[in-house]
Amino acid sequence: MSKNPSLVSQINKNRIPEHIAIIMDGNGRWAKRKGHLRIFGHQHGVGAVRQVLEAGVEVGVKYLTLYAFSTENWNRPIIEVNALMELLVDTIEKEIPTFMENGVRLKVIGNQEQLPEKCRNQLAEAMEITANNDTLTLILALSYSGRWDIMEAVKKIAVQVKEGILSPEEITEKHMDLGLDTAEYPNPDLLIRTSGEMRISNFLLWEIAYSEIYFTPVLWPDFTKDDFYRAIIDFQGRERRFGKTSEQIA
Repeated sequence: MSKNPSLVSQINKNRIPEHIAIIMDGNGRWAKRKGHLRIFGHQHGVGAVRQVLEAGVEVGVKYLTLYAFSTENWNRPIIEVNALMELLVDTIEKEIPTFMENGVRLKVIGNQEQLPEKCRNQLAEAMEITANNDTLTLILALSYSGRWDIMEAVKKIAVQVKEGILSPEEITEKHMDLGLDTAEYPNPDLLIRTSGEMRISNFLLWEIAYSEIYFTPVLWPDFTKDDFYRAIIDFQGRERRFGKTSEQIA
């Protein structure tokens, strides 16, 4: 349960964002401040993932996408990359009972071919085990970047044009939507970024065109259910116009 029940009471259960995406930033800085290696921060960041997952289930969020590992992260020191991959495998294995208890379905977006075989196998097993859960879909963005996904979608469209299935004049936004790794999910209503950084970092570039964005200075390992609730409350206080005027959406 929340440490602050009054926050939950402020949430309008009829206006819960269907899909929340999170850039989980600040693990390294959190560890450095405590005199530890970066992986120490990633290890403690797992607790924050559990917090937001439970909070999402509690309030009725249907989709939660976490930016777990970007394509650019492969450029980090190999010792950190290997440690992250091992942490990912161990965490997924340990969390399967929690997924089943809370009705969480696990999915993955990104270039999975780049992931180590052990990691791919563990992900495939977890996705199979949780496939019939329908309370919340947890989408891990692994070896993912928005530009990579857009390029892959463009290639798929180019093949259709080359094969005469589509003409350039027939291409619509829907074709792009269907070509993305996120094709089966709704676009995020709310994007949260922790640690005080105010940038998108190549995450869901097509999908967040009209997402509300919430920045918080809290480092990811310190992010709690209450921080998650505050982001939702802030979201509910905004007017989403999608290019229209206030009068048009009234």
